[in-house]
Amino acid sequence: MGLDKKVDELKDDLIESVKRVVKIKSVQGESKAGMPFGEGPRRVLDCALDISKKLGFKTVNMDGYIGYAEYGQGDDYVAILGHLDVVPEGDGWKYPPFAAEIHDGKMYGRGTMDDKGPTMAALYGLKAIKDLNLPLSKRVRVIFGTNEETGSKEVKYYMDKEKAPVLGFTPDAEYPIIYAEKGITIFDVVKDLKAGCKKGYSVKSIKGGTAPNAVPAYCECIIGGGSTEDLKKLSVEFSNKTGFDIRVEADKEGTVIKAYGLAAHGSLPELGKNAVMRMFAFLDTLPLDNPELKDYIHFFNKYVGEETDGESFGVYLEDKESGRVTFNVGCVEMKDNSIKLSLNIRYPVTYTFDDLMNPFNKKLEGTGIKVKNMMHQKPLYFHANHPLIKALQKVYEEQTGKKADLLAIGGGTYAKEMPNIVAFGPIFPGKPDLDHQANEYIEIEDLIANAKIYAHAIYELAK
Repeated sequence: MGLDKKVDELKDDLIESVKRVVKIKSVQGESKAGMPFGEGPRRVLDCALDISKKLGFKTVNMDGYIGYAEYGQGDDYVAILGHLDVVPEGDGWKYPPFAAEIHDGKMYGRGTMDDKGPTMAALYGLKAIKDLNLPLSKRVRVIFGTNEETGSKEVKYYMDKEKAPVLGFTPDAEYPIIYAEKGITIFDVVKDLKAGCKKGYSVKSIKGGTAPNAVPAYCECIIGGGSTEDLKKLSVEFSNKTGFDIRVEADKEGTVIKAYGLAAHGSLPELGKNAVMRMFAFLDTLPLDNPELKDYIHFFNKYVGEETDGESFGVYLEDKESGRVTFNVGCVEMKDNSIKLSLNIRYPVTYTFDDLMNPFNKKLEGTGIKVKNMMHQKPLYFHANHPLIKALQKVYEEQTGKKADLLAIGGGTYAKEMPNIVAFGPIFPGKPDLDHQANEYIEIEDLIANAKIYAHAIYELAK
């Protein structure tokens, strides 16, 4: 009997197991003893390990942080890294978000696609290998993460105690294979401001954006002194000239300037319109009473402005594998005599952190602007001829009859959290990405197709 037929035999059991884990609301909660990420993530981990035990696998629970089901012998192991925690359900559901109801061939529920369904599909793929007693040269671990949505601290806990897998994949993205993920930085550029000393408009506060990794759709500035009517006239002239949406109105605290843009993801800033930078463009035309603030605004207006590739800043990088740098100004906050912008810069996979930050820091020399709160994730990149990539391509093409084109992305997947892992499925080309959305579902047909692909992939990597 082949793997596909064995997966078909296990189909009903797989569907029931997916239902069991989806019915648990595994959103991060208050940390308690043995429940580092709250009660829900711990309950779903216990449930997955119980399912794994009943399927005949060795199971390990690592202090409630993370656990795994293991099969086979050998010093080295292949890992399938899935996560069982979910984002909050939100509003707008047609069917209950934690009921795992099946309608028209689709199972609805938070986590059906991200990532409970695919993780169970991988577990049952391994079960098919076990039932057929296929010979393996390596151990296989299906690893159950519980903190992917809010920091992936569970994987760090795992890696502090366990050696890395030699090969593996995460069923937490899309097909065919994501072989390249840009390096990601998020950090603040901060300048302390002395009190204003010249005549002109006094800026009391600037606030805009919701997160560094999103193009801000709105920015607000409160001005003290000067005439609201004058500022209104200037804003109308500026808007007519630039096409930017800048509005001015009176407020009890002074005059409020509002800049409007268009939101987009920080990995694709060229798709948005940056309200913070549009505010800076307008403020740069005004006589401000604080020369240090004026210099800060002018600096970023001159070297960033509407650009999203870092060229004027001197940090433009590009490679054929993953494209060009993306440079996003995500948030601004001016208060307590200082101003900061929060940036999200993503750099191509064949370059290093220093290739980005050395010219960046050089540009800041003599400005009084400091880099603070640096968060950095290295690029993930496997050469197209790497054995892991070749094996997964072979399986995907044999199983689907379609070409396994390699994908490079500006975002980061769960694969970045553990060495020697790439993102492989579960979303098929042309299917909607319903992760984090209302009415998330997985088609039963796709769940079974994933189990078959993952069974063959595990066997190919571990045989």
